[in-house]
Amino acid sequence: MTSLPEGFARSMVDWQRLHGRQSLPWQNTQDPYRVWLSEIMLQQTQVSTVLDYFPRFLARCPDVASLAAAPQDDVLALWSGLGYYSRARNLHRCAQEVMARFGGAFPRRAEDLQTLPGIGRSTAAAIAAFCFQERAAILDGNVKRVLTRVLGYGEDLAVAKNEKALWALAQDLLPTQAADMPRYTQALMDLGATVCLPRKTQCDGCPVSGVCQAKGKGTPLAYPVKTRKLKRSSATLWLLWAVNAQGQVWLQKRPDRGIWAGLFSLPVFDSELDLLAAWPQGAQAQYIAPWKHVLTHRDLHLHPVRMMGRAAQAPACEGQWIDAGAWPDMGLPAPIRVLLTSG
Repeated sequence: MTSLPEGFARSMVDWQRLHGRQSLPWQNTQDPYRVWLSEIMLQQTQVSTVLDYFPRFLARCPDVASLAAAPQDDVLALWSGLGYYSRARNLHRCAQEVMARFGGAFPRRAEDLQTLPGIGRSTAAAIAAFCFQERAAILDGNVKRVLTRVLGYGEDLAVAKNEKALWALAQDLLPTQAADMPRYTQALMDLGATVCLPRKTQCDGCPVSGVCQAKGKGTPLAYPVKTRKLKRSSATLWLLWAVNAQGQVWLQKRPDRGIWAGLFSLPVFDSELDLLAAWPQGAQAQYIAPWKHVLTHRDLHLHPVRMMGRAAQAPACEGQWIDAGAWPDMGLPAPIRVLLTSG
């Protein structure tokens, strides 16, 4: 049985007050809308990137009601470049459900928050802890690393029962005082983001190094243990970059499922022949140097072909001509935006 380190929660709370991050724009608030928005943006995305997107998003959608009322295309445009666009679609759906099911007020309990689209157990707990001081444990990737090292928990987290056991330990470690929950929760996030790093540890700056079993064994980088690896796949995409005499570009809205779901994109084809057949009237075909765009579990090998044509003509595929001044404000996948900007 794993033994719990004495004084863990108090050490974390005291450290955060003196050494933790204090000035991030989503901190020092109990507004669940802002906390929720930041939590969703920070999934799989670095803080430095979110610092740019967070204020822009709030300027357009300052509260849950305005987000729920916004067209999905506007939400995707605001999200454009952050990646993992299912987050944006779930964000929009979640806002609508908060309005419809909860009268525009986020529920106060993690158990209820978890019933909303895109809010998993850890995110629900973070919102409930920060905004409503609920004693609910978070367990995102950073926190798993911190806790498995401190506890010397070497069970394989690819096995569901082992992760469930870690959840129980995380709950047991919580402060006894609900008032400490916001700072304790922030402390776990801060420690995982700044001190207890994946490939490097700064044990001298860690408030719980004295009770950390991994440090005691001299093997902090051996934790966490997770053996199952997701297999990477790859796809080759041919992109038709059709431009007419007025400088308009032909864009199509992607299906609701699959790569770049719901975003506007250059038409995508499986082969060069299919691409060329889609716009035989296009002239001056220019083959752009292909490149690899890396997603979490998939490599996209992109082959753009730029073709010019007259305004009266159009490619034989779904889409519409978009003015050069309009597409920058649309929801575009990052590689498509980079490509169009370069042209």
